[in-house]
Amino acid sequence: MQSSSKKLVYNEVKEISFLDELIQWSKDKSLYYWIIIICSWLSIGLAFYHLFVAVYGTPEGRSFRSVHLSVMMILAVFIYPVFRKSINDKIILPNDEKGNFLRLLGSIYDFLIIISIIFVQLWTTWDVETFMMRYGDKYIGDIIVGSILIFLVLDGTRRAVGWAMVFVAGFFMLHALYAHKFFGFFYGPPTRLAKYIDTLFMTSDGIYGIPLYVASTYIVLFIIFGAILIRSGVGRFFVDLAISLTGHRTGGPAKAAVVASGMTGTVYGSAVANVVTTGSFTIPLMKNYGYRPRFAAAVEACASSGGQITPPIMGAAAFIMAEFLEAPYSYVVLAAIIPAFLYFVTIYFMVHVEAEKHGIEKIDKSMLPNVIDVLKSGWHMLLSLVVLIALLIYGYTAMKAGFWAIISVIFLSFFKSNTRMSVVDLLGAFESGIKSTVPVTIACACAGIIIGSVFVSGLGLKFTQSVIDLSGGMLFPLLCLTAISAIILGMGMTTTAVYITVAALIVPSLVQAGVTPIAAHMFAFYFGVVSTITPPVALASFAGAAIAKSPPMSTAVESSKVGIAKYIVPFAFIYNPSLLM
Repeated sequence: MQSSSKKLVYNEVKEISFLDELIQWSKDKSLYYWIIIICSWLSIGLAFYHLFVAVYGTPEGRSFRSVHLSVMMILAVFIYPVFRKSINDKIILPNDEKGNFLRLLGSIYDFLIIISIIFVQLWTTWDVETFMMRYGDKYIGDIIVGSILIFLVLDGTRRAVGWAMVFVAGFFMLHALYAHKFFGFFYGPPTRLAKYIDTLFMTSDGIYGIPLYVASTYIVLFIIFGAILIRSGVGRFFVDLAISLTGHRTGGPAKAAVVASGMTGTVYGSAVANVVTTGSFTIPLMKNYGYRPRFAAAVEACASSGGQITPPIMGAAAFIMAEFLEAPYSYVVLAAIIPAFLYFVTIYFMVHVEAEKHGIEKIDKSMLPNVIDVLKSGWHMLLSLVVLIALLIYGYTAMKAGFWAIISVIFLSFFKSNTRMSVVDLLGAFESGIKSTVPVTIACACAGIIIGSVFVSGLGLKFTQSVIDLSGGMLFPLLCLTAISAIILGMGMTTTAVYITVAALIVPSLVQAGVTPIAAHMFAFYFGVVSTITPPVALASFAGAAIAKSPPMSTAVESSKVGIAKYIVPFAFIYNPSLLM
């Protein structure tokens, strides 16, 4: 975008990487400086490890997932320390007279957690063949180490995801071990502790199951790809293009927000990150042209949350959905196209109605960037998305497609000076990608605990039948129960965790009721995403409210109105599966 004072200028918000912080703290060789170095090298090393694996193939599956999870849990300890607000807070040492006792205990606890993570990693990978052959033996050492791993995953979940998912996992753990103490359809025979730990720790039905497999193979590469794209300036390109195309129309500022967030959503899988990235420019712009603050925040939140349902890079749950369906990721991408289009068209229409109702001005054309100039500055970077889509269509695995998409975006970035990245920028993008994967990976590991608990207790089958009985065998009440369950779970869990839980417990009942598998899973996915804009806990809406300086709860209510299509579209494709192509 031109820097002229008459032009609208988008100041892009970039995620701070560990390398960025290293440069800032380079003159202060404190303990914090060395921790940042450790985080930086761990992140960069893990990124290159995944690129290497994408080319030469995955090593023994158990050890591969274990390495990925261990590094992610160590990073979680550094990024979300105990009794400190962030990694930037001072670490208290025993000889620090000014330190407080709680933060000293927190530092000691964090250190012990890291030692435990390394110990578990060594135990599981030192002699993988012998370790795997012990399955079913209930060896006391495996039971102890397995118990430690479960605790470590729950601790990491508390740090990176939140207490809500810990409580949900804790409930299913208690049920598996003490099912005879419950009542109703929750009643059942208890599972012996040794068998329970054996299942969660030693098999692919627990922590090292499908969710963690997907996080360690597909999701991490796609998040790195998106991080490199954003680092190269594609976020700025999308915003400039959206402004130039829609700014001069009725309700132009808000329409630009819808289009910009929709395009940014094709590379961002996070609603909150999308709000912060594009909303820092579009929300103040909407307010300046007369939109109510809460409406401006709601539009950005709804458009940004749509990023998780927008191909080709959808939310992490979409990759897990492909595994549950035993279908290629391209199948899920194609199925998502029409519903995503309907959703954004509806938001666009809502924005237009609001503009007509309140007489919102258009943006003067002289203030807008020239469409041709914008396209010239960044069209070449879109070729990396074309490469990604083409590879998926031609049958490449998501892992291979993700790798070649990363290579293509690095190569294409050198064609223009405004997208060219330095080595530090590129490594910073790798770091940002790994950093963004931390909560996703740990949520997937915790989801493995939930799935394993449901598996050993047999609750899944009973829950499916109970839900069908509760709905009277009718489809619409069954859909409403599914939607309500997903929204309630979404009040404290990530979209990925919500989807996995609903997919394990309720989706089978939808399939049993005659719903096609892709429609049933997509329904659960949509209502997992809906939680980001649905009160009382609506993280995307709250992020927008912070930028707009509007009341969070009223913004969330407004978001539910603006994004009403996200509540309707899932029912539409259940009753008309052809919408899923």
